[in-house]
Amino acid sequence: MAIGRNRWLPHVVLLLGVAIFAFPIYLAFVGSSHDASTIARGDMPLTIGPNLIENYQQALFSPVGERVRATPALTMMRNSLYMALAIVVGKISISLLSAFAVVFFEFPGRMFFFWMIFITLMLPVEVRMIPTYAVVSNLGMVDTFAGLTIPLIASATATLLFRQHFLTIADELVDAAQIDGAGAMRFFWSVLLPLSRNNVAALFVIMFIYGWNQYLWPLIVTTGRGRETIVIGIVRMIGTGEAQTDWQLIMAVAMLALVPPVAIIIFMQRWFVKGLVDAEK
Repeated sequence: MAIGRNRWLPHVVLLLGVAIFAFPIYLAFVGSSHDASTIARGDMPLTIGPNLIENYQQALFSPVGERVRATPALTMMRNSLYMALAIVVGKISISLLSAFAVVFFEFPGRMFFFWMIFITLMLPVEVRMIPTYAVVSNLGMVDTFAGLTIPLIASATATLLFRQHFLTIADELVDAAQIDGAGAMRFFWSVLLPLSRNNVAALFVIMFIYGWNQYLWPLIVTTGRGRETIVIGIVRMIGTGEAQTDWQLIMAVAMLALVPPVAIIIFMQRWFVKGLVDAEK
C-alpha cells in the first residue's frame, strides 16, 4: 500500500504545481479573448470569449484601443527576435573561442585572463549600466541594433561552461588530431564543435530566453518606437493614470510574447537536457 502511494503522490504534487503555474497563464489567455468592458467590470468568466481572433489581429497589426497607442506586436516581436538571436550567436561564438584559447593554448597570462573573465560574474548588470551606456553613446550606437546587442554579447558564464567541457576532452584525442596534421582551427571545427553540440544547444536555449526577456538595457538604450522590444512594449502599454486600460490587448501581446521562448524550449528540449547532463560530467 505504501509502495502504491509513493508512486502516485509525486505525480499529484507535480500536477498541482503545474496547475498553480498554468492557471495565471490560462487566465491571461481568457482575458485576451474578451472586450475591455467585460474585464473592467470584473465579470470575466473562465471560458474563452467571442473576441479572440479580433483581439489578436488588433494586437499584432494595430494595437490601438481606448487608451493604448502601442507599437504593433509583430514589430516588437521582430525586434526581440533579432536581439535575442544576435546575443545568442555572439555569446556562443565568443565563449567557444575564448574557452578554446584558455584550455588548448599556452601563452603568458593565460590563467590571469581567465580569472579576469570569471571575476566579471561578481559584477551585477546594474553596476555596469552607466559606463556601458557612456561607451555606447560616445560610439553613436544609441537606439540602434548594434547598441542593443553588442554590450550584452560577452558572457563569462558561457566561457566557464565551455572551459569545463573542454577540460573533459581526452588528451589522446588531441594527440590523434595533431598526428593527422590537423591545425588548431581544424581541430576546433572538426572535433571540438561536434563534441560540444549538446552544450551549445543548452546554452542556446538559456541565452535566447535571456536575450528575449531583456528589459533594463533596452529601456535605457532605445529612444524610439522602431527599436522597441516586446517586454518594453508590454510595460509601456500598461502605463499609469486613471483612464481605462485595454487589458485585452495587453494580455494578447503578453501571450504572443510567450510563443517564441516556449517554441524554442519545446523544439530543443532533447538537446537542452543532454547539454545540462553533459555539463555535469
